[in-house]
Amino acid sequence: MLPLEQALTQMLNALPSPDSKQDEQISLEQAVNRICSENIISPINVPSFDNSAMDGYAVRLADLAQSLTLSVAGKSFAGAPFTGEWVAQSTVRIMTGAMLPVGADAVVMQEDVIVNEDGSVTFPANIKCGQNIRRIGEDVKQGDVVLAKGSLLNTVSLPLLASLGIDKVKVFPRLKVAVLSTGDELVPVGQPLKEGQIYDTNRFTVKLMLEKLNCEILDFGLLPDNEQEFEKAFVKAQQQADLVITSGGVSVGEADFTKTVLEKVGKINFWKIAMKPGKPFAFGKLENAWFCGLPGNPVSALATFYQLVQPVIAKLSGYSQWKAPQRFSAIATTKMKKAPGRLDFQRGYYQVNGNGKIEVQPIGFQGSHLFSSFVKSNCFIVLERERGNVEAGETVTIEPFNHLIS
Repeated sequence: MLPLEQALTQMLNALPSPDSKQDEQISLEQAVNRICSENIISPINVPSFDNSAMDGYAVRLADLAQSLTLSVAGKSFAGAPFTGEWVAQSTVRIMTGAMLPVGADAVVMQEDVIVNEDGSVTFPANIKCGQNIRRIGEDVKQGDVVLAKGSLLNTVSLPLLASLGIDKVKVFPRLKVAVLSTGDELVPVGQPLKEGQIYDTNRFTVKLMLEKLNCEILDFGLLPDNEQEFEKAFVKAQQQADLVITSGGVSVGEADFTKTVLEKVGKINFWKIAMKPGKPFAFGKLENAWFCGLPGNPVSALATFYQLVQPVIAKLSGYSQWKAPQRFSAIATTKMKKAPGRLDFQRGYYQVNGNGKIEVQPIGFQGSHLFSSFVKSNCFIVLERERGNVEAGETVTIEPFNHLIS
């Protein structure tokens, strides 16, 4: 069986990055969850002028060196800067965000001064040069790369671009993904089941995850175990999509025509991945699209999509800043069954205990057909390939679910 890491490396090395020549320019309002296709350069400094970080008084240290009590020369408000003559031995009343008067060395908070009956202001000693001042370009300098090519445009990055006056951005095209299910035992959700039938939940699950990844979904529906119908639909799908995803038909003993049809229109690798759940998996290049074949069991389909297809979609979409879900150490609170031989992704629930330690427990039975445990889980418990049973109190690795299944 092929180790998961080796399979993923082979897949990612085979994939191209998207061509920037196919990018499109869209407004910021349209750009949420899109991937920028070029470095985005700041056209301005942020802040664009020196300004006050506090409500208070702008001072020159040379004036304070002669007297700690100064008269007030005027006021500076946000959007209405001080424009009068700043005479010696005086201060300027200033508000948060207001432009700093030329020559000011510091801003003193209004809580730290004494306003005298005659309107003059007495300042404390030991005022530091530069205190409470936001300098021009302190956040972003003109010419800085604020977002690298391949970054996700989201609720953090898009307001940053708006603050720079950027109203349009170039992005990669949305990835077109065709989704198919195979199997005579499958029935569309909503129809009554007959004896020996099950609902086609995998295609529904895959579509939900593709929506979160902002892909353009081409749903080719549920295909019967019929070679001619399968080939017809499959050829049409790979002509319209960048990536084709199927569930079922990749295990030993399943319909022989699946492999035959796939290899007619491309080169497909049928692998046994050393992971549980999710041993059967197929990957390859079709005539016009890439292909990922998921196992038929619902938990296996979700796990292989999460671990293998998610990074494939990131690369094909141009999302070069994508990071694999983080993993942490946790203390097992119960025993876990594990046979050496495969990397095991058990569904689990982690939390921080009263001592500040991360602890985790498996949720329900771990069969690849038992999907309900995902609802009560918030992580994978990642048990190493050669590891055996786990005892309570042992340290294990957890992988908290990212936005795809949380």
